[in-house]
Amino acid sequence: MTTVMAALTPVTAFAAGDPLQQYAQQKLRWERCDTGQPAALECAKVKVPLDYSAPGGRKIDLAISRIKAGSAKERRGVLLMNPGGPGVPGLTMPAEMEPLLPAQVRERYDLIGFDPRGVGQSAPIGCDLTDEEQAFRHPYTAGTFAKDVAWARTVADKCWAKAGDVLPHITTRNTARDMDVVRAALGERKISYFGYSYGTYLGAVYTQMFPQRSDRFVLDSALDPTLAWRGTFRGWSAGAELAFTRWTEWAAARNATYGLGSTPAEVRKTYWDLIARADRTPIPTEGGALSGGAIRSEYNAFVHVEAVTPWIVGLKAAAEGGSPAPATLAASAVSTASAVHDSAPVRSAEAEAGAFTADVPADNSSAAVWAVFCGDTPSWPRNPEQYRRDVIRDRAKYPLAGDLGANIQPCAFWKSAAREPATVVNNDVNALIVQNQWDPQATLAMAQGMRRALHGARMITVAGGEGHGVVVAGPSCAGADVTRYLTTGRLPAKDLTCG
Repeated sequence: MTTVMAALTPVTAFAAGDPLQQYAQQKLRWERCDTGQPAALECAKVKVPLDYSAPGGRKIDLAISRIKAGSAKERRGVLLMNPGGPGVPGLTMPAEMEPLLPAQVRERYDLIGFDPRGVGQSAPIGCDLTDEEQAFRHPYTAGTFAKDVAWARTVADKCWAKAGDVLPHITTRNTARDMDVVRAALGERKISYFGYSYGTYLGAVYTQMFPQRSDRFVLDSALDPTLAWRGTFRGWSAGAELAFTRWTEWAAARNATYGLGSTPAEVRKTYWDLIARADRTPIPTEGGALSGGAIRSEYNAFVHVEAVTPWIVGLKAAAEGGSPAPATLAASAVSTASAVHDSAPVRSAEAEAGAFTADVPADNSSAAVWAVFCGDTPSWPRNPEQYRRDVIRDRAKYPLAGDLGANIQPCAFWKSAAREPATVVNNDVNALIVQNQWDPQATLAMAQGMRRALHGARMITVAGGEGHGVVVAGPSCAGADVTRYLTTGRLPAKDLTCG
């Protein structure tokens, strides 16, 4: 691996005699992606090696897309995009992001989307998981922990039985290498990049592996690279507790409207009484009865104070004999029931369906999630009892969701340890990080961790900003700085907070 990667240092394509040079010389055949997509969105296939330590061996097809720059005169280069995940396809992302980008940016860049390896139209993997097996959040109780361990083992066993020949190669580092092959196949010296959520980590890994080829990188809702990945799961709990405290203060100030308590302590007691009641007798909702653990699984929603409060009020009323409450916050369009699978405004399963022709397994997203999370780093504990100890510790510190983040995952039983260590991101590449203060999935603390790792970066925090995503959510106070950076390369002189 070392000799192959060392050969990837030249800025232009690949060094003479490098076995990867064959990939830079491939001719791309562009065609319309699908009749359901805009005519301007073109698709092509790029061949990449399955195993970068043996680049002359088995090859896979990577599906990429583009919308050409609006002005040949003003064109600067390519802007690769990733919509998060892992396990989320990005082939249609150029069409989805184009309306969110100002004309100055669209004139200068070919917008390039791609399905990461193992995902969507790029050699998709599957594990034959049932819907129940794809649920990754499991509230902890002493009586159900054995069942949680059995679930984690079953998912790992099924994935290795179904896709064991490719699982070790579905990693963030290999996706970053794929991005560099795409760069070379497009004839570009450097790439610019827009990454959202997990895409910020992918982008940061690329800057670490290929700093000479990293141009202008915008990272929207950033993850802390030092936490990948067990630390990320556990980090969600700390952010949730802060958001929950803020919500109790907000609801207490509006007790006349909602009746949940006149002080934050009273609101907190109302909530936990509701959880205890639901654990004794699940609360009827329009989608079925919910236990206390199921209600707590919606912890991400507490960043949306105005939307979550009526839902809690509805659950309380239903518990007291009223009409069934809404099943989740989906009706309020703020539910984040799966923090692993990003639900960005730019991502739509309907938009992806039909693009190209690969037969995508129903559990493709979940299979790719575990391939990346388990294959990126060897730091997952192997002893189930370590997870039990972590759950008890985190639940005591973060009552709302400590167990949900710390509980056992399939990585405990992954058949093969990660082939490479997790990437240490520590460089001076210029980048622009944009972040909502109240983001439940890429928390402010996580984004600050990314900022510490990227010494040449600047960070813009949207004070009071709620939800997961800044640029992907539409106009914001960070928009002018993002446009200026992408069009001129100028970063803010210092980190900024806007409101």
